[in-house]
Amino acid sequence: MTTALRPVSSSEESPPASVSTLPAPLPAARLMAHAAAWLILLGLLTGGYVAAAMTGKVPADPQAALASHLNALLGAFLLLGVAWTLPMLRYGPRGQHRLAWAFIVANFANWSVTAVKAWLRVAGVDAIGEPVNDAVFGVLTLFVVLPALGAAAAWVYGFRR
Repeated sequence: MTTALRPVSSSEESPPASVSTLPAPLPAARLMAHAAAWLILLGLLTGGYVAAAMTGKVPADPQAALASHLNALLGAFLLLGVAWTLPMLRYGPRGQHRLAWAFIVANFANWSVTAVKAWLRVAGVDAIGEPVNDAVFGVLTLFVVLPALGAAAAWVYGFRR
């Protein structure tokens, strides 16, 4: 027995899910998702920097360049994770916006400062009396470590009801 194919009339089709029926994303979540998209792009582009460092085409530390590449990619996933939890937190729109910016600043700084320190060939993890290293250490502390710790603590606190 064969069945003939027949065209489906438009009245038989199920209506497409309307985008307007989806809840609007929180503004802070959209901000974080947009920042995550940029970090993914920057992280992928940084892969070229890693390759150039590994082949000696640029005078950069290959391991630190790779760390920068991974910092961007992992930071993007962190931003997406935090954005997803925003409705679960006790913060209103203003608090969510502040939390978003703390995470965004920390993650973009982590990517960029690590890329620069690869070029400078310094560790930047402690003040050792070498001016370039100490400057990197100061920037990492002010723009990565402190904002990340503050944001993480605020994130944990936000789950309290």
